[in-house]
Amino acid sequence: MLGVEKPLLMSFDGGMNSEKPRRLIRHFRAALVKGAMVVATVAGMEADEGMWLFNAPPRALIRERYGMDVTEPWLEHLQKASVRFNSGGSGSFVSEDGLVMSNHHVGADALQKFGDADHDYLKEGFYAKTQAEEKQCHDLELNVLMTIEDVTERVNAAVKPDLKPEAAFAARRGVMAQIEKESMDKTGLRSDVVTLFQGGKYHLYRFKKYTDVRLVFAPEQQIAFFGGDPDNFEYPRYDLDVCFFRAYEDGKPAKIAHHLRWNTGELTEGELIFVSGHPGRTSRLLTMAELEYARDVQYPRALQRLNRLEVLLTAYSARSKENARRAKDTLFGVQNSRKSRDGGLGGLMDPALFSRKAADERRLIAAVAQRLELEGSAKAWETISHAQQIVKQHALRYNLLEAGLGFHSTLFTIARTVLRAGEERPKANGERLREFRESNLASLEFELFSTEPLYEDLEQLKLADSLTFLAEQLGIDDPLVRQVLGNKSPRARAADLVGGTQLKDVAMRKRLYEGGKAVVAASKDPMLEIARLIDGDSRRVRDIIEQQDEVKKQAHGLIAKARFAVEGAGGYPDATFTLRLSFGAVKGYTENGRQVPHQTTLAGLYDRASSQEFAPPFDLPKRWLTRKDRLNLEVPFNFISTADIIGGNSGSPVVNRKGELVGIIFDGNLQSLVLDFVYTEDKARALSVHSGAIVESLRKVYDAGELVKELLRGGPSL
Repeated sequence: MLGVEKPLLMSFDGGMNSEKPRRLIRHFRAALVKGAMVVATVAGMEADEGMWLFNAPPRALIRERYGMDVTEPWLEHLQKASVRFNSGGSGSFVSEDGLVMSNHHVGADALQKFGDADHDYLKEGFYAKTQAEEKQCHDLELNVLMTIEDVTERVNAAVKPDLKPEAAFAARRGVMAQIEKESMDKTGLRSDVVTLFQGGKYHLYRFKKYTDVRLVFAPEQQIAFFGGDPDNFEYPRYDLDVCFFRAYEDGKPAKIAHHLRWNTGELTEGELIFVSGHPGRTSRLLTMAELEYARDVQYPRALQRLNRLEVLLTAYSARSKENARRAKDTLFGVQNSRKSRDGGLGGLMDPALFSRKAADERRLIAAVAQRLELEGSAKAWETISHAQQIVKQHALRYNLLEAGLGFHSTLFTIARTVLRAGEERPKANGERLREFRESNLASLEFELFSTEPLYEDLEQLKLADSLTFLAEQLGIDDPLVRQVLGNKSPRARAADLVGGTQLKDVAMRKRLYEGGKAVVAASKDPMLEIARLIDGDSRRVRDIIEQQDEVKKQAHGLIAKARFAVEGAGGYPDATFTLRLSFGAVKGYTENGRQVPHQTTLAGLYDRASSQEFAPPFDLPKRWLTRKDRLNLEVPFNFISTADIIGGNSGSPVVNRKGELVGIIFDGNLQSLVLDFVYTEDKARALSVHSGAIVESLRKVYDAGELVKELLRGGPSL
């Protein structure tokens, strides 16, 4: 599946400035390589390339290639109908009564938390026939982008050119926090200053936030993820990867002015489509020094950890049906990330890709050398290379301590949040760690006080394995490792910590959090004590990484300036898990002399299952077998397009020229796994569920006629 950013999955390459606020994602967002906010310019771009800002869409490019004029009302409608799932993914409003559609695998986190020994909603699915039956999510936050404001001049004015990295970072952090706080106080909206173009621009994004979110419908995971791991990132595909939620305000369904009208008609080869979603992160113009680090250190280390976790969770799941239910979503995420990282590493090891990147860098350096006005940019590549070496020296310890790979436990994450809240909240807003700034604080508290179920056996398993990993990586004689283990084995230490902590109790978390530093300091909770034990070392290594991030950001800003001067402006910045517009054509491709069609059908689903003798993971839910005769098997099921997407786009609405919903993004094919580094439309494709298949399935398989009526009532026409 296309990079739903599950908690574990951000652990290996998420940047320090990731916009994802999820508690566990913060816990695991290691900086093995710092993803630079780079810019792709129009010069040299492939035809359908680009994850474009909504306030700077490629109007001329779309007009020239597809003959369509993108208007402001069209953009505003699509922008305000698009939804960000802060659990990691995208979605869209599809009715005036707050109905939201996303992928099943985006909603899986919420589904998992509803489950217990008697209810496996991931496996069995769910349908609320009435609003009274809709299930309120434990901790799901949805964001809708309302406005964008350019605050570049104010941010740059606060960061003087002669400041050392530590002071420059502090100045930038301070002014961004001030801007966010002022905006939040004035508008009541969540306000985030987003870094674009390597620090070349700073935009203030204001989001309307929904925290009362309720589950309406989800199919069985077996049909949502038909074909399982063998078919993941493959095509042709046959997945009903959808689920529906409803946003509430003041206890009532939210009234939504901007929601998408449905179009269930068949899509033709070459038809123009648009994708509006929240791509997580791309790294398309990293320097060669950064790419070499990613190839030689980051991705191999990530795969080492993912392979280990996959074995651990598979063995745990095999012990009982209940174990399998508890670990299913996490295991799915690990397997998904492992396959994604494997594909990314394959791209990095492709000599043709690396040669192309190296040649592009040499050409730009040579062009800079010929222009006196760009003299200040000439040393930027050397600066980044030096900073990357410092990152390399400290990345392992950073990832183990600050990013939490050595402490893989939700309870540890809670403990660290409570501990640091006591330290950070009394500080001036601009001096706090980013996650404790006023603009983030409400979301942090919403997650911290989540009522999600926590399973002691699974918490112990994960923590014991990560403590073993900590000892393996730093050495059993490392002084901090010795203190952490306390003369016990990792398994015994994990059992003591998980068994002894009171942080499983939400009321206790609130008492400690609200009591502040003194109350937290007086607590002898063992999980708090372990968080306190490593906090000094963890903060120190975080400071080092953040300072080098500042060095690289300033250097990349100079490179961006040079690139604009040499190649021209008008491009798009790298992905930042904020709203972007992509476009492309519904289009098949040729592989090994075989034409791969632009769409599959419901008939193909049954053919695929039959060809595999209905053996898992190609078995079908019982209702899909018994109700086959009801279905129009010629209805399109999944389709592909050249739209430029990446992890985080999961659940993004796909619309036609009229802004009508025709599908939902759920994956990319294997050839798309290099899109983190370079766009290509030769064979790389975005995969979507067709709107017609969604309606056909809801009506004839799930008897969800009322839901279909709500979907087809229609939104505003454009």
